[in-house]
Amino acid sequence: MRKFRFMRVILLALLIVCLIPASSNAAVFISVGFAPPVLPVYVQPPCPVDGWMWTPGYWAYGDDGYYWVPGTWVPAPFVGALWTPGYWGWGGGLYIWHPGYWGPHVGYYGGVNYGFGYMGIGFAGGVWAGGVFRYNTAVVRVNTTVIHNTYVDNTVVRNTTIVNNSHVAYSGGPGGINHPPTAQEKAYSSEQRTAPTSYQRQNESTAKNNVNSYASHNGGHPTNLATTRPMTGGGHNGGGGTANTAHTPAGAGSGGRGAGSGGNPSGGNRPSPENRPAPQTHTASHTGGGQPHSAGHGKEH
Repeated sequence: MRKFRFMRVILLALLIVCLIPASSNAAVFISVGFAPPVLPVYVQPPCPVDGWMWTPGYWAYGDDGYYWVPGTWVPAPFVGALWTPGYWGWGGGLYIWHPGYWGPHVGYYGGVNYGFGYMGIGFAGGVWAGGVFRYNTAVVRVNTTVIHNTYVDNTVVRNTTIVNNSHVAYSGGPGGINHPPTAQEKAYSSEQRTAPTSYQRQNESTAKNNVNSYASHNGGHPTNLATTRPMTGGGHNGGGGTANTAHTPAGAGSGGRGAGSGGNPSGGNRPSPENRPAPQTHTASHTGGGQPHSAGHGKEH
């Protein structure tokens, strides 16, 4: 039995190596034996600064299981930068975390509909033009007193939306989103990558150190869902920083969490904290022009 489990881990690691785009460098991948909770529904806070980009909230995995990292606005690391969100994907009987990254285009993120422009395919929340980012207010919110480079395009939103009414947070497997990568998504995913910024790492670290972020404490219903700016500080009982709690009932708001496709809304039965398995880590290295990207779950390279 031990030999079988060992071979399963080896085969899974080889599968991950084959799936990583050649342009990426070493990366630590996290795998968990049970599904993440459903994506919560929330209201996006308006963009506070011209040129900042929205990074959607997601379930990460820490010492006490899954925890919610609030969506937030962050400065773009370079002109033309677009964020490809990380996602949980089913493979080899496990849920594997594929970390997010910056690049010239938005690549594949499993078809998971995070809302606010990340509707499952590409990004409908805005475009770079002449060195300036223009916001599509059909699907994102901005502070119109300081941001004026906006437009409205509902067509691109409709064309890139994967319906996910059950708010499933993972791709593939039982009850997961069924969206294999298109040829364009594969091409974009092979482009040069840039790691999450210090603002993003700080935001995740703060969430990880707050016990209230964990599904084991909030029942899969976090209260701090989105922030205007990345969170700072930490401590096991506090969020710190500029947290801006935003919440709305399920199904509310255009462009928010609410667009969906079928799936298992419960994410499966979750073990109690004392029986919760530790996540497995898989390290793979590739050469190429891209910068390394973080697994985003307490380990970097």
